Amino acid sequence: MADLTTKYLGLTLSSPLVASPSPQCEDIDNIRQMEDAGAAAVVLHSLFEEQIQLESLALDTHLSYGEQYAEAMSYYPDLNTTHLGPDLYLEHIRKAKEAVDIPIIGSLNGVSTGGWIEYAEKFAQAGADALELNMYFIPTDPNIPAAEVEEMYCRLLRDVKAGIDIPVAVKLGHHFTSIPDIGRKLNAEGADALVLFNRFYQPDFDLEKLEIKSTLTLSSPYEILLRLHWVAILHAQIKADLAVTGGVHDHIGVLKSMMAGAKVAMMTSAILQNGIGHFARVKQDLANWMEDKEYDSITQMQGSMSYGKVENPGAFQRGNYMKVVSSHILRDLP
Repeated sequence: MADLTTKYLGLTLSSPLVASPSPQCEDIDNIRQMEDAGAAAVVLHSLFEEQIQLESLALDTHLSYGEQYAEAMSYYPDLNTTHLGPDLYLEHIRKAKEAVDIPIIGSLNGVSTGGWIEYAEKFAQAGADALELNMYFIPTDPNIPAAEVEEMYCRLLRDVKAGIDIPVAVKLGHHFTSIPDIGRKLNAEGADALVLFNRFYQPDFDLEKLEIKSTLTLSSPYEILLRLHWVAILHAQIKADLAVTGGVHDHIGVLKSMMAGAKVAMMTSAILQNGIGHFARVKQDLANWMEDKEYDSITQMQGSMSYGKVENPGAFQRGNYMKVVSSHILRDLP
């Protein structure tokens, strides 16, 4: 049987299948089921910077960068009731570690520097095997240049790394002028892995009530293409591990992620749609495909279709754009 093991964040995992953050991760029984179904590690739901600030009574109308108008505060949920609070989150890490043998990765979501970063150390003390630093920042102030945003990311990672000795993965969005540059900078600051990409949930308009409403849209398999593109490009350029998240729905998505150069493929939407048992189906389909194609191990294929390995690297550059556009034939409408 093919060897499915992979290394991510210095951890040896039984397969590249990782459960990414979701409400399912708030329940210990669900985490047990994930392990039983074949998930090789679990990234817990995020503890938000705002939750920690609320608990310490430090949250005011100035969150992160940029001014927040008072009426905009209505868009923040009651973070003490909709998610586990800081103390309960730490206890959740402890219970999860006691319940399963697979690695438990804590998740911190924030963008500013401050006392909340101390929780990274508390994650480690609670037993987390690693930390995923989820940087979710929407720049709205035109006076903040792009370089300052990037430095904010680097400074935050630097501060977190200074206080802990467990591996740190940085989860990024794809809205950067140069992804290789920010990837290189974060790698230099000590990022042990980059998780590509964060899915930014966009507000929608309610035309009847003339209100802004929050919407949750699950990912589709099409979304993996953006991830594959950049993982393949970054694979030989940085030393940090790479993880694909967003658009991984089946064993095909996992295989493509590995060949692009990822160490793990993370799933949430597919599990929410198909149930926790979907991990077992994907793992079996992955093993069957590898046996059929005579692959001995996951590591054998990792990076095999990355930018530096394919015969036509132009497929990752403008060449692909020109080829696709020029091959499109406009047909006469009836």
